[in-house]
Amino acid sequence: MNLLAELRSRRLLAIIRGTDPDAAVRSAVALAEEGVTLIEVSLTTPDAFGVISRARAELGAGPGPGAGVHVGAGTVVSAEDAIQAAGAGADFVVTPAIVPGIGAVTERGLPLLCGALSPTEVVTAVGQGAVAVKLFPASLGGARYLRALRDPFPEVPFVPVGGVDADAAREYLAVGATAVGVGSPLLGDAASGGSLDDLRARARRFLDVANAAGGGPQAERAR
Repeated sequence: MNLLAELRSRRLLAIIRGTDPDAAVRSAVALAEEGVTLIEVSLTTPDAFGVISRARAELGAGPGPGAGVHVGAGTVVSAEDAIQAAGAGADFVVTPAIVPGIGAVTERGLPLLCGALSPTEVVTAVGQGAVAVKLFPASLGGARYLRALRDPFPEVPFVPVGGVDADAAREYLAVGATAVGVGSPLLGDAASGGSLDDLRARARRFLDVANAAGGGPQAERAR
């Protein structure tokens, strides 16, 4: 997959993190049915690799709610994490920081969204093959910090993650974020057995924000 093109086009990455593997799979399916096409399953979720594999099987690759949906592995830290993510069928990998497992990700040809916060970490992430930089935790600096980072790094695709509610998502996208990554403000407790109806309603709200922002910079060229 072309992760960067998808981020620029879709503008929203959903992050599933919960305590119930079955509920996590159901959450992934519900998100896909509402039109969320980029879904990350955090490895802090019990049986996360099983969740990724089952979600891929549930969504399939043909016509239907799973068409065009990509499921990735998040909170990948070690080489073993990356190897198991690839084995589970993950479409992409997300790390929380500059981690030892980065080399194993790129060796397997998986698109990498690499976590970074400081300018030095941004340079390191890009240098190690990240297709985009996960600005984490974005809540420490907010939209003003992202705007400041984009001055020296105008070509780096940034995806703010951490404390991103709908209002913050709108602000980040307005100052040049390629996309936003959203966990608990979107998922709530759905991946731990909470209401899927509430999840669907939140998904529609975030999709409205993403759609209002339109395709990111150079979205069409990236395709």
